[in-house]
Amino acid sequence: MKLTSYTNFAMRSLQLAALKSPNLIRVDDVVRVHGLARPHIVKVVHELGQAGYIVTQRGRGGGFRLAKPAEEIIVGDVVRLTEGSLDLVECFNPENNTCPLIGICKLSRALQDATRAFMAVLDDLTLADIASNRNDLLARIAPLEEGIVAPVRSVK
Repeated sequence: MKLTSYTNFAMRSLQLAALKSPNLIRVDDVVRVHGLARPHIVKVVHELGQAGYIVTQRGRGGGFRLAKPAEEIIVGDVVRLTEGSLDLVECFNPENNTCPLIGICKLSRALQDATRAFMAVLDDLTLADIASNRNDLLARIAPLEEGIVAPVRSVK
């Protein structure tokens, strides 16, 4: 299972908001800390606001903050919002299926089970859980907030 960068950006934005709660976070804070493109974060913040995960404040001194406690924000719900359909293969969607093996294919059943298991783990995870090591996370991002060092990039 591979999630889109968009979902990753949404989770990073929410995590930073949880770490800084109840303070406002600016789009530029997310951009600076994570080294992401501003237009992507603007789009993410808009969608998260529309979905009720964050509240936004426009203008000078504006930004965004969590709309509800981090304990109430389920990671699986955010993934469903940002990913849309989780149809891994064509046969997951009967409207688009052209495979003659639908209903008897063991691979399809296994992939459906795997998707359900993947989402079950994310449904047991809250934003509070992914921000629970707050001190370690804040210590790691402190130099990034000050613009002292470039973000650490993971190598695939």
